Amino acid sequence: MPRAAIIQPEQSYTFADYFKLNFAPQDILAYFGVSLQRQALHLPRYPGPLNRLNDLKTRIEESLPRLSLTSEMARREFLIAPVLTDVLHYTEATLNVEYPVAVSNQLKGSLDYLLQSDTTQGTTFLVIEAKNEDLERGFVQLAIELIALDQWIESDQPILQGAISTGNIWQFGQFDRQSRQVTQDLDLYRVPADLDELLRVLVSALGG
Repeated sequence: MPRAAIIQPEQSYTFADYFKLNFAPQDILAYFGVSLQRQALHLPRYPGPLNRLNDLKTRIEESLPRLSLTSEMARREFLIAPVLTDVLHYTEATLNVEYPVAVSNQLKGSLDYLLQSDTTQGTTFLVIEAKNEDLERGFVQLAIELIALDQWIESDQPILQGAISTGNIWQFGQFDRQSRQVTQDLDLYRVPADLDELLRVLVSALGG
């Protein structure tokens, strides 16, 4: 018997719907002609001073013991948003929250956080929150949103970058637009323990 289709061509899908699919990530991405690999990305780090780092780390360390991470709103407001607003301080990037994208009936929805730099390269960086703190399913959604961004943005940026975050854990991903390959980073960054490294990766990605 032929295998049932993973994605129904006549059905409408939002980005959040891909989080719910119980199929292997590589099979979901294959529907869009995209392959998946997992390897350490060895991402470049911003080498300059981070003059707000200690203040950010202190605020997060103070809030974490009192913060219920079962609440998506709490993770966004107290863990993810403070990191991203500090990234804006070190870069020329702008931040869009709940940014709507509609490429097709199967590639549409809102991006949690879309950072765009004002440099000549016009770098775009996507950050989404892992619902239910599920990094693996969250990464599938991140990959789908990067695939949609490939068709949505007008840019010569050869590799689209993004990150999935539970608030206290971050994982990066990249989409090579020419080879149509998504790479899932094997490294995880913990907050607040790896906050210095995390910020340096994010700032570097946005031209800092």
